[in-house]
Order: sequence, then C-alpha cells, then structure tokens
Amino acid sequence: MYAVIETGGKQYRVEQGDVIDIELTETSGRKDDKVTFERILMVGGESPAKIGTPIVAGAQVTAELIAPVRGSKVRVFKKKRRKGYRRLNGHRQDLMRVRIDSIEA
Repeated sequence: MYAVIETGGKQYRVEQGDVIDIELTETSGRKDDKVTFERILMVGGESPAKIGTPIVAGAQVTAELIAPVRGSKVRVFKKKRRKGYRRLNGHRQDLMRVRIDSIEA
C-alpha cells in the first residue's frame, strides 16, 4: 500500500518503511516522537486507488521522527553586468528525517 501525502508545501509518495526528509513541522523534533500526517491526497495498493477531493477522508499516515538533518547547499549568485556587482550567498535548509510506520485508509 502507498500514499501521497502533503507536508511543508510538497507532496511525497510514501510506503511503509520509507525514510524521507521533510520540512520541519510544528513538533518538537525530539527523537522517538511520532508525527501524524492528515493531508493524504491519494491512497493506492491492491484495491482501486482512493483519490481525495482534495484529501481522502479518514486516512492518515503515522511516522517516527529519526533525526534533524540539513539539506544540500544551494548557492545564490547575483550579478549585474558591466557594473562590478556580484554577491554570493549560500543556504542549507533544515529538514527532519522520518520513517513511515503505517498507512491507514
């Protein structure tokens, strides 16, 4: 069974046992915490897929918080031609690594 969840403005296709990096949630971020995703857009598997309008009613995905991680570095470069203006900045997004425990439809 798989599900498409929405969190942090992004959509993820997850199955039980998957480990994904998501945007930070309003949870504390401690280890061994559980997080529940309520915005389930689609649930599929052996039976026909359930597609939400916009979300599937009664469906939820529970996950375990593993650890906070940092995303890869993104370089932000600004330049104006012929003016000698150049700026280089970097950014690393704070993420939370979670393991999907169960999918309930």
